[in-house]
This record gives sequence, C-alpha cells and structure tokens, in this order.
Amino acid sequence: MVSSDRASFDPARGFGVYVHWPYCARVCPYCDFNVYAAKARDTAPLFDAILRDLEGWRARSGERQVDTIFLGGGTPSLLTGDQVEGLLDRIDSLWCLKPGAEVTLEANPDDAARFADFASAGVNRLSLGVQSLHDDTLKFLGRTHSAADAIAAYKAAQGKFRSVSIDMIYALPGQAAGDWREELRGALALRPDHLSLYELSIEPGAAFAKMVQRKEWDPLDDEAAADLYELTQDLTNAAGYPAYEISNHASGPEHRSAHNRIYWASGDWAGVGPGAHGRLTADGKRIAAEAAEKPGDYLKQVTTTGLGIALEEVLNPLAQARERVAMGLRVAEGLAAADIAALGFALDQARIGEFAGLGLLTQANGRIALTLKGRLAADRIAAEIAP
Repeated sequence: MVSSDRASFDPARGFGVYVHWPYCARVCPYCDFNVYAAKARDTAPLFDAILRDLEGWRARSGERQVDTIFLGGGTPSLLTGDQVEGLLDRIDSLWCLKPGAEVTLEANPDDAARFADFASAGVNRLSLGVQSLHDDTLKFLGRTHSAADAIAAYKAAQGKFRSVSIDMIYALPGQAAGDWREELRGALALRPDHLSLYELSIEPGAAFAKMVQRKEWDPLDDEAAADLYELTQDLTNAAGYPAYEISNHASGPEHRSAHNRIYWASGDWAGVGPGAHGRLTADGKRIAAEAAEKPGDYLKQVTTTGLGIALEEVLNPLAQARERVAMGLRVAEGLAAADIAALGFALDQARIGEFAGLGLLTQANGRIALTLKGRLAADRIAAEIAP
C-alpha cells in the first residue's frame, strides 16, 4: 500500500542540468538521437532560446544547488568557448553551482583546437567521441576523423581537464574477438581517466536500420556480441578499469560520471535544448518533461511559454518505483530495496530468487545487483522484478 502520493526532492540524489546542442557537422548513420546537420545555420536564436529555457526551469524548480552540468548532443564542441562560458555563467546565476561541480562537454576529435577555450570557460570533464582506433571502422561509422586524429585530440585534451573520457563502439558486423581485443588494448594503453564502451545497436530511424532492412549487411548476432561484452570486462578489469555501470569504466572513483549518477539514482535534472528530457520533483509531484524536438518548434515553444517543454507527465509512485529499478540496476553496487519500499512497493522476491539461482543477480545487505551474466539481460530482469 502506498503511504503517500506526494513526492519530495532529495538533494542526496543530486540535481543536474543537461543542455542539448542538436547540431552536428555530419549525422552519423548509427545515431538515432535528436540531431541535425549544422550546415550554414544561424544558431544564435537557438542559443538564446536555451538561455531563456534555463530561466523557465529555474522558475519551476525553485532554489537548488547544481551538482553537475552536461553539455551533450549532437556536437556541443561546435559551440565557441564564449558560448560555453555564457551557458555556465547563466546556470550559476540562476541556481548556484556547487564548488568543484562536474562540468562535462561532449566533443569530436575534429574540434581539438577549441579544447583550451572550453577548459578556460569552466569545463572540467571532456567526453571524446573516438568511437574506433581503426580507420576503416571510422569510415563505416560515418566519422569525419581518422584514428590518428583521435589520438592527437586525446593528447591535446590531457592536462586541460580534470577527467578525459573516450567513447568507443564495438560489436560491429563481422567483428572478431581478436580485432576488438587489439583495439581495446590500444585504447587502454592511452590510460584515459574514463571509458564508455557501447555495443553497436541498430536503432529504428537511424540510417543503419535502413541499411540492414535493405540487406546491405547483417548485425553481429547476440551470442557473438555477448562474447565481446565479456571480453571487454576481462580486459578492462585487468587494466584497472572495472565497470561501475553496464557500459562505463573509470580508472578511479573520482573519474566516474557524477552527472550520469544522477540519472541512475533517479535524481532531478533540468533538460534544455531541442528534444531534451528532464525530471523535476517539486510541489509534491515528480514530473517527466520533454522539450519540443525540432529546433524550430523548440524556438516557438520557448517564445510562447518561456519553457521548451512540449510534453510532461506526472509520474505516480508506481511509475517512479519502476524507473528506480530500471536505472538503479545499471550500477555495479545495484539497487537498494529500501529505495522501492520508500515508495510503498516491494520487489518481486520470487523472481529475484529465480534470477539469483541462475547466477544473474546477487542479493546482500539490502541491495540487489546484477552479475556480469545478468548485465546482458538487464532490461528484462528489471522489468520482471519491479512492482
């Protein structure tokens, strides 16, 4: 029985700001994010709308301390250092940026010339879209940089930021274990602070999905992809980069993504920019918000209402509990059962017992955590043990 439908903001779960910059020099064929080719667009109106959207979020959230800022996209490294500084200053003036707050910017290797400007603007964590260290793979993925460019950009970022993370994609069509082993070892040899390692997924709406439909190539089968995931864990563990989340690895706790931790902990975050999602707990309600997707629609929405939000839903306690399960199971330490009980619900102990017997999860000290084998079925397990 749910004791109360009223939600209250828990500062321990964190409050962040996500800014979505939707433009890219080129849209990658695997990407299904809300992105658009930059071309020769006048982006000043969109930038100004984002600043106004931040003001609208501040009016709704009330006074908060901002724990993290994440500039994502799209390609926010297409912004200038002055623009980034303007965004950070506006966020700090509207709320209050915590001393030493994590400020992340996603960047392409092509934009290495602006890294020093971003650091001067206040960015202290750079997430670099390397994606591969093989030129033929980069060409397949539609990237505009070479492997040499990626390594040079990584070296240019070193020493400028508190943390440098590199993103890579594996489980490509026909990819052999030996090829991925060699490539991942090359990335680990760079000794980045953080790695985000993602299996290639064929997303509806992305160009790759159409290629697969036309039988131009076949995705790697699930069994082979699972083998590569296990290989990834073996190599990263041996190199001192244990997974603290399904796809994320850090050289130490200080380099783990504090912003993503807010998502996994079901904290609050303002989501501004076209298509950005956010969560806000205020006035006894927990709200899931989504901004208008197309830049033109977003501009109209902000101009009309002072907010970019086009869709919002009040999450009832059951929806909150299910979201906490889905997100909480992603991290290595797992989900606290008390987190669900606080909302008036209980996890399905029978299913937990069955999954534990299959070696897919563990249950100890009030926490349920996925095993390596269980991570491969994370979504299914979350759905089946949730209230």
